[in-house]
Amino acid sequence: MMAANDKEDVMEVRTSRGMSTVEIFPFLLIPVLIYNLLALFSAPPLAGATEPTLFATLRGEAFSLQMLSGSSLSLSWGDMLLLLAIVFLLVEIVKAPRTASPSIINHMLSMGVFIFCLVEFLMLRSFASATFFLMTMMVLLDAMAGMAVTIISARRDFDVSGGSSS
Repeated sequence: MMAANDKEDVMEVRTSRGMSTVEIFPFLLIPVLIYNLLALFSAPPLAGATEPTLFATLRGEAFSLQMLSGSSLSLSWGDMLLLLAIVFLLVEIVKAPRTASPSIINHMLSMGVFIFCLVEFLMLRSFASATFFLMTMMVLLDAMAGMAVTIISARRDFDVSGGSSS
């Protein structure tokens, strides 16, 4: 039979493992994967078409909202995907100041996601859209901000700024 302290220790291990996974996972990968799935399952462009059919899907209206001014706010599916990416960018920025090993791994994975996005943007026709370009820039900002904040935090934590020791 387990003592109460043993049960708490087991719960701590599970919590810390779950927390490490959350700290390591680059959340901006989710909107990138959604875009990839849309590109994979969209119909191929028709003969003589000037753009992939995915672009028409991204421009399609997700919903419309009547404003008090009398005008109508219309958001496309591309706008909704960018909104999701902005929410995940906020999550990544909040996670950035940590200097633990999982955070550093997260920044390396974020740079990998950026390289993946950049290759897709430059090489694949369906990814040459403003929506994917802005998502790629968000991934770059996440990677750069995460590394900068981690370096600044580590410098402050370890006092590498050249201060004298007593």
